[in-house]
Amino acid sequence: MSFVVPAPGPPDGRPSVPVPVPPGGHPLKVDPARLQGGTLPASTTPVPTPGHLPVVDETSAGGLVVEPHLGGPRAAVILRRNRAGRLEMCLPKGHLEGRETPAEAAVREIHEETGIIGTVRTTLGVIDYWFSGEDRRVHKVVHHFLLRAEGGELTVEGDPDHEAEDARWVPLDELPDRLAYPNEQRLAAAALQVLNRTPDLVE
Repeated sequence: MSFVVPAPGPPDGRPSVPVPVPPGGHPLKVDPARLQGGTLPASTTPVPTPGHLPVVDETSAGGLVVEPHLGGPRAAVILRRNRAGRLEMCLPKGHLEGRETPAEAAVREIHEETGIIGTVRTTLGVIDYWFSGEDRRVHKVVHHFLLRAEGGELTVEGDPDHEAEDARWVPLDELPDRLAYPNEQRLAAAALQVLNRTPDLVE
């Protein structure tokens, strides 16, 4: 669950509003009635940050790489440890590098963290949230895509940061209950809706 804390009046003229405390970020705003052509709107509203720390914007990308399977489509996910040392199931993602687009970064990050090569089929949505470091307050925006698995082998050996401890194929219809973060659960549910309407996206 995301909580909010009151934001003191910042010195740079930003308005004072509640600021979400991660993990989880703002709720992913997806209206199933607006799904058309297998695409979801990216619609979260950035929230100004409090305090006296400098503000840094970061952009990442990732998503669900899906392959057809006899029991229904399944997606490659990773397992990594949170700050408390517990393993969490999450979607592969990471920072954009150089002049990459979010879609290009999603393909690269998913390949690095899961070993699976995918092609982007549609946009799923955008999650944004805030967190604080020792010397900065970070506004993080993560673009998520639905990808079709084209090849590769499931492994975490290519993860340059060695954050992923394992990668697994998980039935897509189980992901809304098994992913660690509510926003990623909603993305998985949205992907199911898209594929129910247009299954050929990953076939």
